[in-house]
Amino acid sequence: MNKMKDKITLAESKALGKVAVLMGGTSAERPVSLNSGAAVLKALLDQGIDAFGIDVGDDAAQQLSHAEFDRAFIALHGRGGEDGTMQGLLELLNKPYTGSGVLASALGMDKWRTKLVWDACQVPTPKAFVLEESSDWDAIMQALGGLAMVKPAREGSSIGMRKVHTSEGLAESYAFASQHDDLVIAEQYIEGKEFTVAILGDEALPAIQLVTTHDFYDFDAKYKANDTQYLLPCGLPDYAEAELQKMSLKAFKLVGCHGWGRVDAMQDSEGNFWLLEVNTSPGMTDHSLVPMAAQAGDLSFSALVVRILQQTL
Repeated sequence: MNKMKDKITLAESKALGKVAVLMGGTSAERPVSLNSGAAVLKALLDQGIDAFGIDVGDDAAQQLSHAEFDRAFIALHGRGGEDGTMQGLLELLNKPYTGSGVLASALGMDKWRTKLVWDACQVPTPKAFVLEESSDWDAIMQALGGLAMVKPAREGSSIGMRKVHTSEGLAESYAFASQHDDLVIAEQYIEGKEFTVAILGDEALPAIQLVTTHDFYDFDAKYKANDTQYLLPCGLPDYAEAELQKMSLKAFKLVGCHGWGRVDAMQDSEGNFWLLEVNTSPGMTDHSLVPMAAQAGDLSFSALVVRILQQTL
């Protein structure tokens, strides 16, 4: 990675104009987004950039159409910010914004349809089924090898997710997940190591291995636990990490993503990688995964924020 100087010039700052940092939103990930937005805003101000925050509410269209800004840094997570709707609004307002466009954002937010694209392009992703009230729970559990992960297809931060071992557990977890989304999937659970690969521009950053004492890397393991470990270097041999990075970058581009994001993956006991999902607007606090990977590549948090923003020029 090209190391970026820590402080940008006055000319570079002026070229960016007035920047609106969009944060908060109305999704289940609102608290996380407020933290991301605050960290991004501080980094921009520290760099001498003319930036301000907008706590996006139900009246987002009115808020943004009345605000004066030249470009937007999207620090929103989940629905209304990461699913193409905010991107569409900014397109209509003719305002440049960070990250992926309308189609890629909408597709990346939908775990089920992302998997369909990856399947069609021979990118390895765990087998999955859409769940319904009338699903044959026994048959699905059997097809998934007796161990499954139930997920709301369009939520983030592991919200509504459960690991299940029985047909009864599958039915109960479907009812739980459907409180968060009317599209729920059951995915084959891959026993093994969990990794995440941050993408910046056309480059995959160093992979991070996630180690948790929880049953899986759930909401509490992400945001509350003190014993979650982030291994960087990730513990893979160089050739295996390069394979994972290449696969992640390909998968990211197949969804149509650009700018920056993150791809999550598992490695099974035989060393095979399985891609789980793509995040088009990942967490951006100084403890988040993308900044952690950037730091390993000698890119400070504020330099990373500026690099992402400069992609809108």
